Amino acid sequence: MTTDPDRVATARALLEHLGLTAADLTGTDAPAVPTVAEYLPAVVAAASPSTRRTYGSSWRRMAAALGDRRIDAVRASDLEALIRQAVVGARPRRNSRNGRHAGEHLIAAARAFYNRAIADGYLTAVDSPAHRVRKPRRLPNTRRALTPDEVSDINAAARSGGNDTVLDALLLRLHTETACRRGGALALRRIDLDTDHALIRLCEKGGTQRWQPITPMLAERLADHARARGAAAPADALLRYRNGQPATYRRYDLLWARIGRQLPWVAAQGITTHWLRHTTLTWVERHFGYGVARAYAGHTDRRGPATTTYIKADLQAVSAALAALTGQPHPLA
Repeated sequence: MTTDPDRVATARALLEHLGLTAADLTGTDAPAVPTVAEYLPAVVAAASPSTRRTYGSSWRRMAAALGDRRIDAVRASDLEALIRQAVVGARPRRNSRNGRHAGEHLIAAARAFYNRAIADGYLTAVDSPAHRVRKPRRLPNTRRALTPDEVSDINAAARSGGNDTVLDALLLRLHTETACRRGGALALRRIDLDTDHALIRLCEKGGTQRWQPITPMLAERLADHARARGAAAPADALLRYRNGQPATYRRYDLLWARIGRQLPWVAAQGITTHWLRHTTLTWVERHFGYGVARAYAGHTDRRGPATTTYIKADLQAVSAALAALTGQPHPLA
């Protein structure tokens, strides 16, 4: 039997007028649908610390604007209006693109919110308003590999001022040697440092873990730094402030702001720690090939052609690349 589109439209209009959905009429034992504000604490509690840090501000924006609405009563147009507000109100940053990132960020946060609601059975994927909002096409990344002279100037600027040049120099050296992410560096504990084999255990996004080679010199410097700043127990953070407290993401913000004041081109191009990762991995790929660069970066995804399954490198190959990069021998190379 063919469904009459006019009758469907009339039924939908009537349900909307009554504040009901089709699920309310099925007589199932589905849970009562909460409002956005009521459901947000459950979403936050189920999220990982990094997800809360990434999406927290966008979730609060959703709760402020749509908090009294049931999560199944939010429309795609409501979220699109929030996206427009986020774009207009985005604070200008060094890597800003006229608020485009803020809009993408809010869509991603809304989808994470509704993914949890779908998993909890409050609505289906078809009913999610966040998944009906199209994500804008991501612009090409402007990040590039830094030249040796630029890396040298950045390191010199980091050592020439600030209230903790020891920590700043260690951070830059660590990221240059390992191409690790900020989260991986800050998650390092005393037990994650193996000075005998010049290795650190990196725990990065997605719950991945890997042993990454570092130069013996850096291994000794990290061990000395941890001892001098009170990291005695195995689970104590490795990178620490002078007062003994673990280093945080704030240190990176202050470091690059200070370097940008000394080197205007750093501020103009929006250079951050991730540029060091890009620089190191580019060098490794050019000199040792894709497989070694992939292992060096800690990439474990399976996207791409099936052939990439066989393009892999072991720890010894990564150690050899590090030795060539730094000009220092490594015990595993």
